[in-house]
Amino acid sequence: MTTTNPRETLAQRVSRRKPVAKLISETGADRDGGELKRSIGIGRLTMIGVGATVGTGIFIVLNEAVPLSGPAVVFSFLLAGLTAALTALCYAELASTIPVSGASYTYSYATMGELIAFLVGACLVLEYGVAAGAVAVGWGEYLNALLGQTTGHQLPEAFAAPPGEGGIVNVPAAVLVALCCTLLVRGAKESATVNAITVIIKLAVLMLFVAVAFTAFDGGNYADFAPFGVSGVGLAASMVFFSYIGMDTVSTAGEEVENPRRTLPLAIFWTVIIVTTVYLLVAVAAVGAQNWTRFEGQDAGLAAILGEVTGSGWPAVALAAGGVVSIFGVTLATIYGQTRILFSMGRDGMLPEAFHKVHPRTKTPVRNTLIVSAFVCVLAAVVPLNVLADITSMGTLVAFTVVSLGVIVLRRTRPDLPRGFRVPGYPVTPILSVLACAYLVYGLSWLTYSLFAGWLTLALIFYFTYSIRHSRLASPDEPDDVTTPTTT
Repeated sequence: MTTTNPRETLAQRVSRRKPVAKLISETGADRDGGELKRSIGIGRLTMIGVGATVGTGIFIVLNEAVPLSGPAVVFSFLLAGLTAALTALCYAELASTIPVSGASYTYSYATMGELIAFLVGACLVLEYGVAAGAVAVGWGEYLNALLGQTTGHQLPEAFAAPPGEGGIVNVPAAVLVALCCTLLVRGAKESATVNAITVIIKLAVLMLFVAVAFTAFDGGNYADFAPFGVSGVGLAASMVFFSYIGMDTVSTAGEEVENPRRTLPLAIFWTVIIVTTVYLLVAVAAVGAQNWTRFEGQDAGLAAILGEVTGSGWPAVALAAGGVVSIFGVTLATIYGQTRILFSMGRDGMLPEAFHKVHPRTKTPVRNTLIVSAFVCVLAAVVPLNVLADITSMGTLVAFTVVSLGVIVLRRTRPDLPRGFRVPGYPVTPILSVLACAYLVYGLSWLTYSLFAGWLTLALIFYFTYSIRHSRLASPDEPDDVTTPTTT
């Protein structure tokens, strides 16, 4: 157990910053070492980012977002993509400067202090754990659609949907999480390879949808373009934003990629470009092929649209199968990101050592993965999708805001650090990123605010009863390079 340094005041404890040099040294970023095995190149890493992003956001949440904004959902995806692009520039700079695991948790620990870092970590637990649950919820819809189109039989609704959406427990979602857990404990390289295969399949299926849907494109479906005005566009953008989680997922792999200072920024850029392009194409084609008023309550919406457009079964079967594969890949990548963030927090003493332990043979955090999977499994089985999506968006937006602010703080406090990439238009770009995130946060519901406040309250209780005393930086024997904030 770590002993608290008696010389520190409470203010000094909560503002302890972890030196960048220490972060890089203990994770082997500049010597191709570390506790985790470096086996992921830029191709696989980009696929992890795309895999964590392209999935429920377009296969499922499109049907939740269109009723909020009408055909202007295209602008909602564009607004979310623009916000993600601004934040991607900030992520790229910090990833090239601090190329380690932990994503925005680690970045905030190096720039804003321990308490802020812990709260960001809590947001990331919300972002990743709940996102994985949200993604898994939609798997049952596409699995049922596939079964219905190929066998004529479907799972009973009571066991294919969570409470509040006509079911008792979402059994397919629980099975999906268990499958992902099994693969992740085998190794990062194996998981990344399977993820890359699912990404190729899902992109091919989505391009099939775009090609077929455009054959039935009707400009009249865009006549009443924004029935709910600007507020509707903002509400829908706030809901779909959680699907841009892949940017953060890329940066969680900092200790398992080759040449991280170069690989991380490039993978982040490619992820945002690919994802935004795919989302816009699918949204434009979907609304053009089907009147926006028919999206609400439509299960496996993209597959249903293809079935109506073609009048035949095979395109809908292909899309339903693609949805099943796609959502598997997203769940896999999202649980992966969650475990790596908790691994970093465990190493820092913010969480129990069980989250930091690595299996000697597979070099993966097995206990960590089992705990996360159990948590996600419960969420996916019993919580409705719309609630999960909004809470995930809140966690994502808060984390993205902190990353953007972290660029400004690190530029002021450590201008001497080597940076493989610098945000263009500094400081305007990170400020615009913060403002864009704040606008999307404003569009979330009061229920989301309440649940988020309750979550942060629990996080604060845990921090002040456990983490502040067990922090590695709390030890009186900690080297003198531990820093506290300085003014410039």
